[in-house]
Amino acid sequence: MQNFSPFPAPAHIGLLGVAFDENSSYKRGAALAPQKIRAAFFCDSSNLWTENETDLGAPGLFADAGDIAPSQAEMPLETERAACRLYQSGLKVLALGGDHSVTFPLVRAAAQFHRGLTVLHFDAHPDLYDNFENNPHSHASPFARIMESGLAKRLVQVGIRTINGHQRQQAQRFGVEVLTMQDWRRVFDLHFDSPLYLTFDMDCLDPAFAPGISHREPGGLSTREALSVIQALKADIVGADLVEFNPMQDASGITEMVAAKVFKEIVAKMLEK
Repeated sequence: MQNFSPFPAPAHIGLLGVAFDENSSYKRGAALAPQKIRAAFFCDSSNLWTENETDLGAPGLFADAGDIAPSQAEMPLETERAACRLYQSGLKVLALGGDHSVTFPLVRAAAQFHRGLTVLHFDAHPDLYDNFENNPHSHASPFARIMESGLAKRLVQVGIRTINGHQRQQAQRFGVEVLTMQDWRRVFDLHFDSPLYLTFDMDCLDPAFAPGISHREPGGLSTREALSVIQALKADIVGADLVEFNPMQDASGITEMVAAKVFKEIVAKMLEK
């Protein structure tokens, strides 16, 4: 398997793996995802070119900070510090999780370098619980933490299909724009006038397209639909993460290849500005 350019080589995209899943509420396994996505990216079944014909194998494109595997207590600070080192080098940052709790410290790092962040959140779940199962840092709570901390001026969620009363109240409290699966196409009408952080939970996709996830929720986006949204974005994506792929639940490596495809198209969009 090939390797990304070692950090801190001259580059455009800083890559960070966060091998962590201790805030998962149902099944563990997402900590195994970063290396699986890396391997799928370099898999000979495809190539390193994106759909807009960007060669992601070009020398010096990535600065790879490797993977961190923090403890539950150390994860927030260690993740934030690792991302900050990349931002300090003038890079845009793409992180591979890990469960969705890693997004809070990743956004906290991005907000230190980019004011007025907007967050675009792909997910089956709003992840707005104030304190899920007595864990305020659960993977079901990162966006409550992000919004109450004032890290983003705007939060747009796409693909939601499990919202309940508490999370609807939280969405109203924080002014979240929730595009459920019944009206997800409205995302094409949105405009983003500030630096954008994109967080992509693999379970935004219908499990028919991505079975290797912990929480299978039927009725989601197809791979093509999700990629079309990403490709249509007119925004400066300064940071992103790809989370909640669970290799222990994957069948025949299907989901790892889907994750690598999403990774490639996010990077292509990040490179446009």
